[in-house]
Amino acid sequence: MRKVVDCRDHPSVSGCTLTISGEEEEVVRAAAEHAVSVHEHEDNAELRRMIREDLKDEVPAHA
Repeated sequence: MRKVVDCRDHPSVSGCTLTISGEEEEVVRAAAEHAVSVHEHEDNAELRRMIREDLKDEVPAHA
């Protein structure tokens, strides 16, 4: 099942609205890269753990 992470679930100063979806490992990797480059987080095990905890199952558009 595809997973989704949405920046709107964690309001930020920048008001980011990015949503990332895909296979779990793809989403974790992309979300970590985004968190570092846009939100100035440090890419470490704790960040990736928090991202994994926030993942939701993607709801198909045709559902």
